[in-house]
Amino acid sequence: MKSQIVAALALSAGVLCAQSEVTKRLDAAADSFKEVMDTPDKSIPQDLLTKAQCVIVVPGLKKGAFIVGAKYGKGFVACRKKDGVGWSAPGSVRVEGGSFGFQIGGQETDVFMLIMNERGMNRLFATKFTLGGDASVAAGPVGRSTQAETDAAMTAEILTWSRARGLFAGISLSGATLREDEDWNHDMYGRKISNKEVITGDVAAPAIAQNFMGMLNKYSSRK
Repeated sequence: MKSQIVAALALSAGVLCAQSEVTKRLDAAADSFKEVMDTPDKSIPQDLLTKAQCVIVVPGLKKGAFIVGAKYGKGFVACRKKDGVGWSAPGSVRVEGGSFGFQIGGQETDVFMLIMNERGMNRLFATKFTLGGDASVAAGPVGRSTQAETDAAMTAEILTWSRARGLFAGISLSGATLREDEDWNHDMYGRKISNKEVITGDVAAPAIAQNFMGMLNKYSSRK
């Protein structure tokens, strides 16, 4: 009996620890998105954000190595509901591999992605897909609306930006892979659930995602 109690307590502690980590990352994603969107003339263009089918935020993506930089990070995705106005509950994603090009030393970077159409959104339901391979990807423009932004939205499924040490810019993530994170989905919702179920179903966002959802609604809701 004693051993069962100890095991139950250990399991509960593990669950709380996992939820705490997810909560921290959700809040970090919300803060990163807010900081970028609050920067005058240096944010994700509002026109593109309004048109986007999905938004992905990966706070503190880790990269390192000499010259060729490996990447690894966890973040969250939310997509437009069928009515085109509200947002789905968030699903969890992982970004792995690829390179930012020349770099020395390690660095953490916030990464933002806009999925511009339904074809791009459907990529999220695959086990894994490669940016620039399975899905067309382009560096996103920064600042006010221009014709270039419209052209970019029409020719790429996914637009990408990064922010490191206060510098925000569009950047290509070609070669990186993106997949759902089953463990974090379980930690958020308390059960096994896929990103497809979260995004296309009538799933309520967990309480720990309130801040993240609030930022999405504030900056990217369609009037």
